[in-house]
Formats: sequence, structure tokens, C-alpha cells
Amino acid sequence: MTDDAAPAAQPADTRPVHPALRGRVSQAPYLPGLDGLRALAVIGVILYHADHSWLPGGFLGVEVFFVISGYLITLLLLGEHEREGRVALRAFWMRRARRLLPALFVMFGALAVFMAFFDRRPMGQTRGDFVAGLLYVSNWFQIWVGEGYTAAESFAPLRHLWSLAVEEQFYLVWPVVMAVLLKFRGSKITSTAVWLLAGSILVTVAMALLFVDGSVYVGSDVVTGALSCGASESQGYTRLLGRCVNVNEALYLSTITRAGGLMLGAAFAMIWRPYAIMRSPMARRGHAVDIVAVLAILVLGGMMALLHLADPADGSFDPRLFRGGFFVVGLCTVAVVAAITHRRSWLGRFLGMRPLRWLGTRSYGLYLYHWPVYQVLREPGGSLTLAQFGIALLVAVPLTELSYRLVESPIRHGRLGEWFRGQRPARTKAVFRRRRRVVLVSLVASGLLGYSGYSIAMAEQLCIGTVTCASEQGREAIEAAASSVPDTTTTSTVVPTTTTTEPSELPGHLDRDPTTTTIPATTSTWELGPEDRYPPLAVGESVMLGAAEQLQALGIVVDAGVSRQGTNIAEVLAEWDAADRIGRTVVIQTGTNGPVSDATLDEIMRHLPDSTVFKVVFLTVRAPRSWIADNNERIRALPDRYPNVVVVDWEAEAEEIRSHLTGSDGGIHLSDDTAKEFYAALVAEAVDGP
Repeated sequence: MTDDAAPAAQPADTRPVHPALRGRVSQAPYLPGLDGLRALAVIGVILYHADHSWLPGGFLGVEVFFVISGYLITLLLLGEHEREGRVALRAFWMRRARRLLPALFVMFGALAVFMAFFDRRPMGQTRGDFVAGLLYVSNWFQIWVGEGYTAAESFAPLRHLWSLAVEEQFYLVWPVVMAVLLKFRGSKITSTAVWLLAGSILVTVAMALLFVDGSVYVGSDVVTGALSCGASESQGYTRLLGRCVNVNEALYLSTITRAGGLMLGAAFAMIWRPYAIMRSPMARRGHAVDIVAVLAILVLGGMMALLHLADPADGSFDPRLFRGGFFVVGLCTVAVVAAITHRRSWLGRFLGMRPLRWLGTRSYGLYLYHWPVYQVLREPGGSLTLAQFGIALLVAVPLTELSYRLVESPIRHGRLGEWFRGQRPARTKAVFRRRRRVVLVSLVASGLLGYSGYSIAMAEQLCIGTVTCASEQGREAIEAAASSVPDTTTTSTVVPTTTTTEPSELPGHLDRDPTTTTIPATTSTWELGPEDRYPPLAVGESVMLGAAEQLQALGIVVDAGVSRQGTNIAEVLAEWDAADRIGRTVVIQTGTNGPVSDATLDEIMRHLPDSTVFKVVFLTVRAPRSWIADNNERIRALPDRYPNVVVVDWEAEAEEIRSHLTGSDGGIHLSDDTAKEFYAALVAEAVDGP
């Protein structure tokens, strides 16, 4: 994403090595073909980010960038050591800062101003992303908060900064390592490439061993509602410093597991230096190198077309990617870099064509700007239409060009500093007016940035996305009803009252108040029969949680939570049973978030015997997940085993309102009031029926 080699004189591909460079074989000339390779890589990323179906493996362009960065940074450090006899760390880091920070700060400022004036709701949610982006730790932040590359239903305009964080962390550490290596192994630096290759292979093996195959899912703790990483109710999650972390997301995002490509590039720089190659027998093998590179490009294109990161059909990650896929991408990139850096290669000249070179030199800015523009145009978690994609390019490309010409290039080449140092007192009115306009614009920009930064820093953290907001509203509805309890001794209508109860009598998943019961209830029109002690109880997952208000309005007591597994449902019912608060009718929905075994269903039914519970309504589940068919088969078979069970086929009934279900997750959740009312009416009909 960054053009790491500073442009020097344009290379003449057939020209012999200049005598002045014969003792400096590690110099990094300007290589237009590398800009072309960057262009192809950023095109893949842009297409993937627009719509995953357009190029499912387009994200592999990031790995191509990693290899290029490892190669060029190492080559630059080797060249500096040859010229100066040392590596000037401070000067290196200053060059990196001038190259990377100005465009990043401009993007931050533009985004902050836009949000402050046009889209204030997500400001609180993005505050951590701004801080992590400024500190270049976005990848670790996303692992920590669970908002990684595959997370949907959120407005995350800075999520793409994870890869820049990986590169920047490499830029901070690798020069120090190289300075030590060159000091103690300067004459044997080539042999170090073997160790770097071994390190890249080790990272690949570790990633393959740690990768979790199949669908990934996590349960929730009954008492706190926090994500639970217990082996019996989750797969693909582990606990890290008290947080529930997606293992495969961490493998994709972490600096350690993504260092393989950087190490491959660095290793290749130690054995394949452009000027040195032209003084070796490889100088006459340009066409052979081209053939290998073309085959490598075909392999890269095939991988981008066939591989995926997270399969929307079942939530699983592609095992081919984590079991050697990244390493193969690195090897293919090395083969292409070999051709590009060979002075007699025609592929280098082809990739160095003006359009590709233009795009490659601006790949960093285009990567920075395209993702926030995408996020503004589309629905959270959704894909871009072709029209939106065209509009996004019409916005992102001019922003990139303005950033490149007015910010990146002047600062990178020191022209801005020269302009400031060359300022003299104004000698004409025209110059004075021009400078006054510059001061005025600077003051206005400073005011806007100050206001926007303050707004983001102080913004309330509000829900973003249909599913998240529906779940939050459902929790609020349950909490609002938690201080009431039905009085069924004198009336057939549920009337909220309060009573004093010891904490041990209360359901553990609700707030344990020592003076007031937490059995939720609402004033409703539900008529209780003479044998009913309590109104119908509905226990379920986030789908049910989204319709909590509508169900409560019908007099149904709701106990639903996000990410609950079947074992969680059984635990919830056990606490209601222990408190002796289960009435004659219970509604259950479970199986969306993970497999549910017959043993778990039996445990659920153990708390709902037909001797005390007249009717148990089970809803089937609907989701693009691998376990749904098996779960629904088990649910549909329950009436044969338990006479008090009635099954409502939500999977089939939901087809009637498909357009009112969430699109970002494959139609799992209820996206609007129409869907919520339909769901509640379906449940009420089953509860009220025979």
C-alpha cells in the first residue's frame, strides 16, 4: 500500500551497471513494475471490499503488499548500510512518518468532520478505532473488541487500518533487527535469508495448527450475558486476558501470524538484489524468470477467484487459506518481484505501464480513502451495488489524487518545509491577500477539526445496525418489565404488582435485587385460565429478543439473550424452575447460534414436564449455518417424544416476510416492526391454539 522505495532516476533496462555502483549492490532503484504490482493488489482489495462475491479472495492483495514491503524495506536498509556503514534508525523512522502520517491524518480529519456534521450516531462507537488507528494498533484492537474483518452490522470506517498497523509495527521493529544483524553478521547476511524463510514456514505451520476448522460460534453466560468460551457451548473462541477472542480472526489480524509474508520479502531481498543479479549468471535468465512470474500471477488470480475468508453460508473460515494459502501467495509474489526487479524482464516493463504506475503510486491513499467512502454509502454490513461502487470511485479517486498532490508528495519530498523556510514579508498586496486566505483557511480547518475531535471524544456510545439496536431495545423492554410481577389470584388479566423476594428465589440471568422480584411482566390482555399461575414464558435467543416488546405487549413474559446456545437455554429454564415461576405454557427458540443435541433438548424438557406444563411451543430456526438442518430435524421430532410439545416452523413461515429480515447476516434477524409483529403473532397463535 506504500511505495517504499524513494524514486530515483528512471531505469534503463538494457544499461549495464554503472561503475560507481559496482561496490554497492544493494541499492534500491526505482522499479515501475512494483507500482504496477501494487496497482493489481489494491484493485483486488477494492473489489473485495465492495462486494465479497465479486472477487472472494481479493483480500489477498494485502498479503502481496506485505511481501513487497518486506522486500523493499530490507533492500533500503541494506543499501543504507553499504553507503553509510550503518543504519540510521531515527532518519529511517522519520522518512516512514513523512510517508505515512500526513495522508492518514487528513483521512482522520475528513472522516471526523463528516461524522460530526452529517452522521453523529456512530461517533461513540468509532472512538476506539480512531485511537487505535493513531497508535497503529488497529489489528490488536479489533481482536480485543471482537470487531474484526468479518464482523457485520456495524459502521466501521477505520476497520481497514489493521493491515497498516501490521506494516507499521514491522517498520518499527525490523530496522532495529537489521541494524543488529548487519553489525554482527554483515558479511554473512545472505545466510540469514534461510532463517527468515524458516521463520515464515514456522508461522505457516503454527497458523495451520491453531486454525479452527468448521463453523465458529460462541455461547453466552447466563448470569452476566457476556460471551462464554466454554468448550461445551462454543467453537473457535478462546479466552484471552478475560476476553472472548475469535481464534481465526486473531490468526488473520495479528502481527505475529501475518509476519510470514513480511519475512519472505525480507529474505528475498537478502539474496535477490537488482544490481547484484545483473552481475550474476541470472542476468541471462530474464525470460525464464518471466515465465515463472506469469505462472505465479495466474496462480494469484486463481486464488483470488476461488478462496474466501469467511463463508457467508455457514460462518466458517476457509481452511485452504490458513493451511498454507498465505504462504503460497507470498511465494507467488516473490516470483513476480523477481521478474520486476530483473533488468531484462519484459514483465517489469509491462507492469510499469503508465496507467498501472499511476495507480500504484497512489495505492496507499486509495486504500486509505476507499473504505470510509464505502461505509458511508452502504448499509452496515451490506455490499455495494454497481451504482454505489461507481459513485464511491468518483469520490475516492479524486480524494486520493488531491491527497497525493497537495499533502503526501509535498511533505514526503520536503517541499512544504522549503516553502515555510522560504517565506519572506509580503512585498505586494496580492501576496499579502494570498497569505491571508491561507491563514483564514487554516483557522477554519482547525476549528472544524477541534469541534469534530471534541464531539467524538464526548459522544455517547449508541447502537449501530438493525440487529444490535433491536437487541438493545429488547433488553431495555425486559429490564423495564423486571420490576413487575403478575397477580393471578383474583383476576384473569395480568396486572403488574410488586413483591418482596429473597435473591435466591430469582432467575439468575436477571438483575438480582434483594427487595424486588425480577420476574418480568406487563399490563396485558392475556387471559389466564383458572389453573394458570403465571402468563406464558418465552425463552430464546437474539431473534426472540428483537421481538421482546411485541411479545410483552401480548402478555408473554420474555427471557431472551444474544448468542445463547442450547445449554444456556437449559440453564435459564433451570433457574426459572428452581424459583417455581414456570406457568402452564412455555415458548422455546434455540439452535441459531450452534448445534443443539438431543441430550440438550432432553435437558430443556426435563424442566417442562407435561404434568405441570400444558404446552411447550418450540420454534425452528433459520440461518445460513451448517448446523441449522440438523437442529430443525431434532426440533421437528420432539412431538413424537414429548406429548406437550408443539412445533412452529419459523424457518418456513419466515419466507413470507423475507424482505423484512436482515440482509447483512443472511436473513437471521427481524429488521423492522413488520417482521417483529409477524413473529409475535405467530407465537401468540401457537400459544393460544389447541
